[in-house]
Amino acid sequence: MDYDFNFAVIWRNWDLLASGLGLGLFLAVVSIAIGCVIGLVAAFGMLSKHRVLRWLSLSYVSAIRNTPILVLILFTYFALPQLGVALEKIPSFILTLSLYAGAYLSEVFRAGLVAQPKGLREAGLAIGLTELKIRAYIIVPVMLRNVLPSLSNNFISLFKDTSLAAAIAVPDLTFYARKINVESFRVIETWMVASLIYVATCYAIAAVLRRLERRLAIPR
Repeated sequence: MDYDFNFAVIWRNWDLLASGLGLGLFLAVVSIAIGCVIGLVAAFGMLSKHRVLRWLSLSYVSAIRNTPILVLILFTYFALPQLGVALEKIPSFILTLSLYAGAYLSEVFRAGLVAQPKGLREAGLAIGLTELKIRAYIIVPVMLRNVLPSLSNNFISLFKDTSLAAAIAVPDLTFYARKINVESFRVIETWMVASLIYVATCYAIAAVLRRLERRLAIPR
């Protein structure tokens, strides 16, 4: 193979890659936070005794989970303005990623809620708590601790999905990597470094989350 590696252009544009990485992490954190709220509401909706709530929750989850995320991103950014809902690039992407995360997290939370022992609710009622307070102070905190490993995996997956933001010109890591590639024609170097940054970041996120899981794990 007659190819001369030259990473000089990568180092000259390292600040762009770093800023893109920072934006990607920001998008992932905000989206997972909003997605947790959406997923929790949808999970309770799927377990609700009211048929309409169950239908709405299941329809939302089925529609989002069976649609490619890139299609959702393009629909939100390009199609919604035709209906009178125009959003900037970053808010549009956060909205899409949050709805996408919420659909997947709803199943995680639903499984966690179903696995809750009935004694928790009965204990809450015994000390005079309302149904809302039982869910807020007992059911949800215990459930979150139990599903933290799945939540961690979803966050890592969501961070990798932020690379799709480049499709609507959001200046994340992939966007800047593509820009450097087009301007310098250093294809191998550019995408090799971008891939290593993603791998290293995901590894670091996983290490932090695993440590958090051990600290918050419920003693057996």
